Amino acid sequence: MAATGGSIEKCFKETATHLKVKEFYGKVLKKTTDLKTDACVASSRPVPAHIRHALNMVHPEVIAKYYGCGLVVPECMEACQVLDLGSGSGRDCYMLSKLVGEKGNVTGIDMTEKLLEVARTYTDYHTQAFGYKAPNIRFVQGYLEALNEAGIEGSAYDICISNGAVNLCPDKKPVLQEAYRVLKEGGELYFSDVYSSGRLTEEIRNSNVLWGECLSGALWWEDLMQLAEEVGFSPPRFVSGAAIKVFNKEMQDILGDFKFLSATYRLFKVPRGAGKPCEVVYQGGITGMEESFSLDSQYTFKVNEVVEVDGDVAEILTRSRFSDKFTMLPPGGPSQTCGASPKAGAVNPFELIHQRSDVPGSTTGGCCGTQPTGCCN
Repeated sequence: MAATGGSIEKCFKETATHLKVKEFYGKVLKKTTDLKTDACVASSRPVPAHIRHALNMVHPEVIAKYYGCGLVVPECMEACQVLDLGSGSGRDCYMLSKLVGEKGNVTGIDMTEKLLEVARTYTDYHTQAFGYKAPNIRFVQGYLEALNEAGIEGSAYDICISNGAVNLCPDKKPVLQEAYRVLKEGGELYFSDVYSSGRLTEEIRNSNVLWGECLSGALWWEDLMQLAEEVGFSPPRFVSGAAIKVFNKEMQDILGDFKFLSATYRLFKVPRGAGKPCEVVYQGGITGMEESFSLDSQYTFKVNEVVEVDGDVAEILTRSRFSDKFTMLPPGGPSQTCGASPKAGAVNPFELIHQRSDVPGSTTGGCCGTQPTGCCN
């Protein structure tokens, strides 16, 4: 799926940061407990049964070598074409392979060959475990900033996911640009990553260990809003998040007053600013969300309940894979609103997490948690 024919000229040059990250994840880390922060520890949020079942079918070695954060599983994935940016050992890819079904397809891309070796080893194992006639998954070596050089076609995917990998790229804008390029119209970038409370100092950005721990490359959350606008995405929707704890005293001294959190955002490839506020009704039909569906921390839709949404959300629900799950009420009629009023505007994730101990949103959102044990057993 989505591989271009012929040879492609390789122009992308890896930086010293890429080399440091590959060294850290390919040779230094042996297991998750080697980490010095909880930035790559599973979330404590509840996991729907169908996702838990798919995860339990993933081979133990693939899980043991996986250093992503929590679970990154968007809703309504059946028969979708999915690209995993920074797939590592392939845990999320194999779980998604089960969730999309035989009619769907999953591609994982990673720059670390040692992790790709683990992932590729178990392709046949999972194909048989899922009862598929042929694999619906593949893994390619490449860089998130240059997906075209790895043979990833444009406008080919319904969903791009990423789990704690974008922050490992020194320049985030090319990553978002490439994700935008490969998505179909109405497609979604659904990703969990680490964010900072401000723009980081050069000392922090140049720390080798803090790069591997997902902190040196953390993006200021306000810069994500700006980059998304520059690339063409809809305004990022904050799904869920959790504060990150740093256990190492030396790291604490370097980081100073900066705060960090893991957060899941969803960005859609839909016309920006084109929608108008309207009323919608969720019809159900999303696996695991039959009675209610949480789009993000602001909007939760209950079956048959009329909810007024802002223009950005209206555009998402009209043009994305969720379009057949909602009824858009005709304008001009008498209001029947039973749900919340429109809630336009960016959410400050640090303020929201400070206000609430449990931020509502996707049950599988959130890059990191504060619990040192797995959530999916």
